[in-house]
Amino acid sequence: MIKKILVANRGEIALRIFRTCRVMNISTVAVYTHVDRSALHVRYAEEAYCISDSLEDTSYLKPELILAIAKKTGAAIHPGYGFLSENADFARRCEEEGVIFIGPSADIISKMGIKTEARKIMREAGLPIVPGTEAPVQGIEEVKRVAKEVGYPIMLKALAGGGGKGMRLVRSEEEVDTALRLSQSEAGTSFGNDAVYIEKYIENPHHIEVQIMGDKYGNVVHLYERECSIQRRNQKVIEESPSPFVKEETRKNMLKVAVEACKKIGYYSAGTLEFMMDKDQNFYFLEMNTRLQVEHLVTEECTGVDLVRDMITVAAGNPLPYKQDDIKFSGAAIECRIYAEDPENNFMPSPGVITVREAPEGRNLRLDSAAYAGFEVSLHYDPMIAKLCCWGRTRASAISNMARALREYKILGIKTTIPFHQRVLKNAAFLEGKYDTTFIDTRFDKEDLKRRQNTDPTVAVIAAAVRHYEREKEAASRATTLPVVGESLWKYYGKLQMTANNY
Repeated sequence: MIKKILVANRGEIALRIFRTCRVMNISTVAVYTHVDRSALHVRYAEEAYCISDSLEDTSYLKPELILAIAKKTGAAIHPGYGFLSENADFARRCEEEGVIFIGPSADIISKMGIKTEARKIMREAGLPIVPGTEAPVQGIEEVKRVAKEVGYPIMLKALAGGGGKGMRLVRSEEEVDTALRLSQSEAGTSFGNDAVYIEKYIENPHHIEVQIMGDKYGNVVHLYERECSIQRRNQKVIEESPSPFVKEETRKNMLKVAVEACKKIGYYSAGTLEFMMDKDQNFYFLEMNTRLQVEHLVTEECTGVDLVRDMITVAAGNPLPYKQDDIKFSGAAIECRIYAEDPENNFMPSPGVITVREAPEGRNLRLDSAAYAGFEVSLHYDPMIAKLCCWGRTRASAISNMARALREYKILGIKTTIPFHQRVLKNAAFLEGKYDTTFIDTRFDKEDLKRRQNTDPTVAVIAAAVRHYEREKEAASRATTLPVVGESLWKYYGKLQMTANNY
């Protein structure tokens, strides 16, 4: 059994992992930057080490330093999600240095991290693949040629990234030139790699993902699917399980092929296979996330499985403690990602100090958060401050529980997306389960947002700042040099927000 775990992450995911460690009687080690010196994950851990080189250093991407701390403390490393979680080089260094990495092998992370390689591997393993390229495109003419072969619309996607960065929808040949330049520019800025590839764009698709868990002895099970189609700017904002759209026959087939594919590639630990599903229930493999997902809560609430516990168990060399028939799915669960953003002002970032925090309580409710009254939401990190998950015996009861919880959830001092989630839960298309990835743009009632915007005198200034930013981004895409790798759009939007507030 692993005796001590260092979490190479921060915020709510670090706390979530530490809580399972405490249940398992495993000692905990936190790392932190100067910005996070008073963060809850630092207070909760039994040991904590600062990894900042200076007061201005806010990076958690310190693989050598984190590895050194793990060796010094005798800890295994859990990467959480984001940061180093899908860094194959870091996982390989852990393997070479004899430090247990709580996740899949470096080889699998490497193969699945390059989207075109993952598509090729999974196609050979028997999964249906969205038509497109299996290598980076080399220029405008190749994009036009492939687009004619698979048919418009197409999606340009970053080869080495995710989270919607570098993605561009192209509906006609006239859009190819601009879309390719913008896609490559954003991919280079976000991931240090400007390579992009092509996928056929599925109209009005559903984003469905399958949670799997495997061990080092060839055992792989699924923990059913999640519906992740409510997205804003290609980022998930609400997830639920089971999907209200997927039919039972399709579900059985998708889960079966997902497990078989993972067995063929020798996958172990927690992993998620993401699929795109069209209106006729045809599904296509998109990518595999070789880590714990943000939305793992809904799976845990419906299956009773602690995914972090099982990741630790597998990393220690033990077999899975259950077979497929042992996993019983019950009820329905919904998760809302709470962001420090202002939904009434185009979801502009809302950094600042939380002055009041009243968390919801009661049955069938789970809140994963690292925020507290007095906590400062920084521009340096992701704006998600909490994940609220509610379970019910039926989907309708899960929605009712979520509506009640959102009404009780009070955060003052900053703007949050709680009002946005409340409006989604009242939307007829959502209540009927008749939504897809175009929901926010086509089915979500924005009239209330418009009315509120018309009464806010700062909106015009903020809108002008956003337009200026878009012009700057377009100019950058035509430049001969790329922006600094790792520049954060969240941070840049925050600067624009502060500028607007001065007027």
